[in-house]
Amino acid sequence: MELFLYIVVMALVTYLIRMIPFAFFNKKIKSRFLKSLLYYIPYAVLSAMTIPAIFYSTGNMISAVAGTVAAVLLAYFGAPLIVVALAAAFSAFITGLFF
Repeated sequence: MELFLYIVVMALVTYLIRMIPFAFFNKKIKSRFLKSLLYYIPYAVLSAMTIPAIFYSTGNMISAVAGTVAAVLLAYFGAPLIVVALAAAFSAFITGLFF
């Protein structure tokens, strides 16, 4: 029963987040500020959920930082996503063996 309640609450929150802009904005949005705000909300939410998970996933802050640095550098230089993910995991693993 408790699991069902969690699923219902999660579904309602997800639905409300998607429904609210349609309910309040009947016309086309012309404000540059509001457009940019709505454009960047998904990125901000994804970052807010991902960044803490990165640093607490390994149980070792040094290996988490090593993996993050590897991922950021490779992504900055345009490496494919699979290369970034594998290099980050490998660097975190190797660093975790020694620290």
